[in-house]
Amino acid sequence: MPKTRLDSTAIVTVTYNSGAHLRHFLQSVRSSEPEPVRVVVADNGSTDVEEARRYCDEFEATFLEIGQNLGYGGAINVAVETLPASFTSVLISNPDIELRPGSLSSLVETLAARPDAGSIGPCVLNSDGSVYPSARRLPSLRTGVGHAVFARVWKSNPWTTRYLSDALQSETTRSAGWLSGSCLLVRRSAFDALGGFDKAFFMYFEDVDLGYRLGKSGWLNLYFPAAMVTHTGAHSTNTDSSKMLQVHHQSAYLYLARKYRGWYLAPIRGGLRAALHVRSWWLTRS
Repeated sequence: MPKTRLDSTAIVTVTYNSGAHLRHFLQSVRSSEPEPVRVVVADNGSTDVEEARRYCDEFEATFLEIGQNLGYGGAINVAVETLPASFTSVLISNPDIELRPGSLSSLVETLAARPDAGSIGPCVLNSDGSVYPSARRLPSLRTGVGHAVFARVWKSNPWTTRYLSDALQSETTRSAGWLSGSCLLVRRSAFDALGGFDKAFFMYFEDVDLGYRLGKSGWLNLYFPAAMVTHTGAHSTNTDSSKMLQVHHQSAYLYLARKYRGWYLAPIRGGLRAALHVRSWWLTRS
């Protein structure tokens, strides 16, 4: 059988009590391409570990039991590190993603045709068929504060509109500040050169930070809407929404505080922290 680009492409995903979502994901991987693709499933200390192992056996995926919860980015890094160097591109995906037929191969072919791209992301559809804004501008302090404070109470505010505008305006291939980590293909050499995801981001904003660092290193983050996947829902983050909101705000602050380090920006960073605190109170008040 002749060698194809899928021979040098692997898929990595992370499970944390993912249950049937994982089986559905692995089924979609098998159905999406006519040839088998290497899949590594990293388990972040699930209580249903044997169920996940059975699904991996059923679909001939590699099961990687980490034994503790490293967070999304940390577990992805461990999974990628297990891959031989012959795998030159890696699809990073949530286990609640459904790959459509041909979506992976079209992403791989496009990445191969664009040597300036460090990552490429598909059009991510919600389960109702609407388009999820998966390719966005990098958040700034101004848009970060405005979006954090007003997004839920004033949906048409200019800061949220600007933050989401890139994701809603184009049906053609284009560059973006960052791509959603729910499903994106990365060039292995670019990903490895950056050390993968920053482990300081346990959950949320690890994809924003990756896009930012890829851009600083001279790589493009490309949005390729001709490839489509469906995101069925954030299964592993639904159990304690108040805790997840707190983690999200911590990651948002960490990203923006690192990006805007100057001493003269300390008052603005303080304003951001206060804005996130107000938002957390507003969204979790009884």
